[in-house]
Amino acid sequence: MGWAQRNPGWGIRWGLVRRLRVPLAVTALSGVLSIAGARRVSAQANSPSEYQVKAAFLFHFAQFVDWPPGAFKEADSPLTYCTVGEDPFHGALDASLNGKTIGSRSARVQHFKRVAEIQGCQVLFIGALERKSIPAALAGLRESPILTVGETENFAREGGIIGFFLEDNKVRFDINLVAAQRAKLQISARLLTLAKTVIGSPKGT
Repeated sequence: MGWAQRNPGWGIRWGLVRRLRVPLAVTALSGVLSIAGARRVSAQANSPSEYQVKAAFLFHFAQFVDWPPGAFKEADSPLTYCTVGEDPFHGALDASLNGKTIGSRSARVQHFKRVAEIQGCQVLFIGALERKSIPAALAGLRESPILTVGETENFAREGGIIGFFLEDNKVRFDINLVAAQRAKLQISARLLTLAKTVIGSPKGT
């Protein structure tokens, strides 16, 4: 049983992220942080950046995904987030995950220069600056148990599992269910309902 199934209320509260109609700085992160019980982010001061918003989403995505047994080297191995090339988060992802746990596993972040170098990753974020290498990267990771997340146009349609995009100043995302199944990842139905489009579902395209 996945994390989301054990905590059904989270999926309902996380739905606020989709309904909020406020600027990007407050949109997704305010909804996500309210789920975690943190204070509401101010729209006036210290507003989070786009990548702080995306970092918060990345943390919560993992709570709605189950990896196959072979995805972790040891029973107590951490859940590892990786970035490739220049880190677009500029430390925001590291800060967001510092001291956090996902289920029984601690979370950690590793940064690699090239996709060929990555190892031990469960979540891989490929930023827009790496767009030229994305097709080859996704082809090489096609059946690896890695949750691939990107932000380039049509990332999910081109074989990535979750693709971020902006809509009405909101961070939204698509999910490629076919790619997830190929990677042997089980994505909670609650997360699927929050996606703008689920590719490979009866209602998707």
